[in-house]
Amino acid sequence: MTDHLTITRTVRLPDKVRLARFARTPELGPRVLFFSGGSALNPLSRRLINYTHNSIHLITPFDSGGSSAVLRKAFGMPAVGDLRNRMMALADQTVQGNPSIYALFAFRLPKDQSQGELSARLDSMILGRDELVAAVPDPMRKIIRNHLGYFRNEMPQDFDLRGASVGNLVLVGGYLNNNRHIDPVLFLFSKLVEVRGTVRPIVNKDCHLAVNLADGSKVIGQHLLTGKEVKPITSAVQSLYLVNGLDDHTPAEVVIRDKIRGLISEAELICYPMGSFYSSLMANLLPGGVADAVAKKGCPKVFIPSTGRDPELVGTPVHETVHRLITQLQANADKAIPVDRFLNFVLVDSEHGDYPGGLDKRAIEELGVVIIDTDLAQKDKATRLDPDKLLGALLSLV
Repeated sequence: MTDHLTITRTVRLPDKVRLARFARTPELGPRVLFFSGGSALNPLSRRLINYTHNSIHLITPFDSGGSSAVLRKAFGMPAVGDLRNRMMALADQTVQGNPSIYALFAFRLPKDQSQGELSARLDSMILGRDELVAAVPDPMRKIIRNHLGYFRNEMPQDFDLRGASVGNLVLVGGYLNNNRHIDPVLFLFSKLVEVRGTVRPIVNKDCHLAVNLADGSKVIGQHLLTGKEVKPITSAVQSLYLVNGLDDHTPAEVVIRDKIRGLISEAELICYPMGSFYSSLMANLLPGGVADAVAKKGCPKVFIPSTGRDPELVGTPVHETVHRLITQLQANADKAIPVDRFLNFVLVDSEHGDYPGGLDKRAIEELGVVIIDTDLAQKDKATRLDPDKLLGALLSLV
């Protein structure tokens, strides 16, 4: 007697009956897993909660720019900004108090004020006198004040508060108060703001992203790769890996925890979504154990190439990004594993979508995956995918 069966079925895109079923009972919705980071998936996440409350989001904690860089340097910790962003995108905004929490978590301290003024503003928040904190109902208000207070007590004297995300400060305070464990903090806030899904970092380690470029140079730090804080790279990425620090370029030996393996094993569909190809997607696949956990799971696996320009890809055609995704997973696996255990479908819109590097469908099919070519792009904006159309296609494959 066997415990596992493989069943095939014909799929209509979008499957309106299936979507309607999910919309009626989202609390019983499918466990769709996303490897991602950044903000590209947030519009889709906000709509996803209408169909399922069981999605899984494994997030890269390697951001090394902006206020995340200041926090990581001060406390030697993973980045929390992308975790905060995704939790708030998945939060149920109909729950009393959630809009005020969203406003507080999205608020950044002004960059044009002195450290004394910013410290006074932080103290006002801790006391509950600041209007943004006062608008949050209890018990969340007390928890936020406590975590901000813990952060304030641990904050180095030379810590630069300019541009700091208050949401990040709250999470860091909770992280420090929980013996440098991030999962209890994420669990607590997920419950309090009714996050309709599970959000976790792929690893709970203080590592950084490094890449080798085709011109022989190296880039150490995610912020130097994305093209947001410095000029975009002009040479293609040849390989990427994790290092112990921005000043310690020793390759990091990082393995996912059993709980992350468990989340991957629960997935009913695995999605490699659009976004910054290397820093948001591929970085998630680097830790040991990810590739093997994906290969063991016999569910559909889908890659969604970004439309519009991705500075990290330097004009790389879609079939080459598909090839790099597959080879990265195969290289990280403990043994030789066929392509179909890592990737089954590539979801594109050849008629309306904008793929600057080119879209060679035959070259993609020769890699051993199936192309699903359907209407995905926003009307009159080929550089952006429509989240509702994308959800219709994705959820129909579950």
